[in-house]
Amino acid sequence: MTAPDAHLLIVDDDERIRNLLQKFLIRHGFLVSAARDAAQARRLLSGLEFDMLVLDVMMPGEDGVSLTRSLREALTTPILLLTAKGETEDRIAGLEAGADDYLAKPFEPKELLLRINAILRRVPSAPTENGEGPKYLKLGEIRYDVDRGEMWHGDEPIRLTATEAQLMKIFSTQPGEPVSRAKLVEDLGRDRGQAQERAVDVQITRLRRKLEADPKQPRYLQTVRGAGYMLAPD
Repeated sequence: MTAPDAHLLIVDDDERIRNLLQKFLIRHGFLVSAARDAAQARRLLSGLEFDMLVLDVMMPGEDGVSLTRSLREALTTPILLLTAKGETEDRIAGLEAGADDYLAKPFEPKELLLRINAILRRVPSAPTENGEGPKYLKLGEIRYDVDRGEMWHGDEPIRLTATEAQLMKIFSTQPGEPVSRAKLVEDLGRDRGQAQERAVDVQITRLRRKLEADPKQPRYLQTVRGAGYMLAPD
């Protein structure tokens, strides 16, 4: 997905920031809608489809983390959180709620642009006809379509966020082989560092909840001590 194709929703109660971000992102080729709070965002989401949501965490009424958690019950659209809080625990809370990434305020608009483009690149594209037919990985009662990047439990599709879909894509290219946390951070297009590695751990935990019968004792998305994580299909 490229910028001219993407429709973004900016949700921030600060009118000045909201207008600045909207104008900046429009200049860089995005279609941008804006909302002042969670209630207005929900109204827009009920009638429009967006390629990505950029949510401020600290809003009156329903905050960005709560909104993210609620939306994730039915929505897989990528979510980037903007937060003035610098504590790791607050950022982790956003990721656990279902956000794909976070950006701490204050930030340079160019950094926001880079983060948005990096997340959009992780969104699975439509499958191409290659004549080889679909390839599947069996994970107990879960079936993962490698070509389409889709996961199924019987006839029921399992919703994956953009980051979860990218993780499955990474793991499915080398099943049975451990992938280091540092490599996952790199492949996800994020800055290096312990904070981002911890963020990957949170994403792995979320993905295990969708893959495993007992996420606390994973059978298919295993931790390999000293080496990282490994997908171990049947």
